[in-house]
Amino acid sequence: MKMHHLTYLAAVLLTTGSVSAKPDEPIEIRKPTTYVVPISVSGFEGEVESVLTFDLSVLGMEITTPDKAAYLVNGSQNGRLQGSLTAAGTDHALWARAYAGGLIRAQAHAFANDIVKEIRGTAPIFQTRIAFRLQNGGTTEIAVSDFDGYNAEVLTHDGTLVDGPCWLPGGRGLLYTSWKNGGEEILEHNLSSGERRVFAGFPGANLSPEVSPDGRKAAMILSRSGSPNLWVCNLDGSGLEQLTHTRDEDSCPTWSPDSREICFVCRSGRAELQKVSASGGPARPVRLAGAYGNSTSPDWSPDGKWLAFTSGSGNFTICVAPADGGDTQKLVAGEDPCWAPNSRTIVFCRRVSNKRILCLLDVPTKRVKDVRQISGSCSEPAWAR
Repeated sequence: MKMHHLTYLAAVLLTTGSVSAKPDEPIEIRKPTTYVVPISVSGFEGEVESVLTFDLSVLGMEITTPDKAAYLVNGSQNGRLQGSLTAAGTDHALWARAYAGGLIRAQAHAFANDIVKEIRGTAPIFQTRIAFRLQNGGTTEIAVSDFDGYNAEVLTHDGTLVDGPCWLPGGRGLLYTSWKNGGEEILEHNLSSGERRVFAGFPGANLSPEVSPDGRKAAMILSRSGSPNLWVCNLDGSGLEQLTHTRDEDSCPTWSPDSREICFVCRSGRAELQKVSASGGPARPVRLAGAYGNSTSPDWSPDGKWLAFTSGSGNFTICVAPADGGDTQKLVAGEDPCWAPNSRTIVFCRRVSNKRILCLLDVPTKRVKDVRQISGSCSEPAWAR
């Protein structure tokens, strides 16, 4: 190895983490977090190379040449995908694995999941799905796709308006608001059978359904008692209970990971984030130091540490803040943020010309990848967890 490569590797390991081992002991790699990790990929072509490049870039890695990389990905794709991961400057691969069964694209996603788990130490996300609202012309429909926009499927063909999809436990179905029967109704949509039923169809507003992480309850916005307020019920529709009782306009509920609290938007003039216990009691504001304009569209990270939300009025910014309130981090222009299962990646939408596209944000590095495989204008993404 040339001396300049050794010097570069030392600098990389000081910045991203380190590789250390005593003789006859396993190599230990300390996981990097905020640094963009240089990584090389060789031995692949076509769809596999494209999938690996996209997936690794989503988690804050940069594809480069082997002499500049901190990690080396090598392999082949003759009939089945085989791959290995090696830390630069070491003689032996950290591991080598084979992937068989299913389409080659799924094998490549599984390989990328293993790479990211080793380097970043995060939960795998590359074989997950998202739901979103898709607009073509004057109508909107509910659609689902792989996390990267591939294998998109339009679920509804009602030629009307829909709003706010959220996932049922296990990804078996969705709740969303539809106007297909004239007024606002929250529908439950079984993805296996295609069957739909009315989940909430009270007079007035039936909006923003959100299922609790434990799969037992759903929060929603109803105006059956007057103003749009926050309500909860059991997932079978029983036990309906009103949590807020104001004349303000409530919207966009999101559950804490332990299913004990709900954060939501309360608009009384300026929109702000508030929290309330899922069992009832007074709501309290979430202090967001440094946020400006309206604070809307909150989403609670699965690890419970962060709230992502949209800030601004007209020009919108994706922000994150501690779940208990505190200093706001302004990340990137966009709206409608939703956390991935790894509590690191956010899917959101941004305006491009006359439409909105979905984007994937690596929060620690602030790197963004556009999802451009979907035709139409996309908004309100929801990540299956």
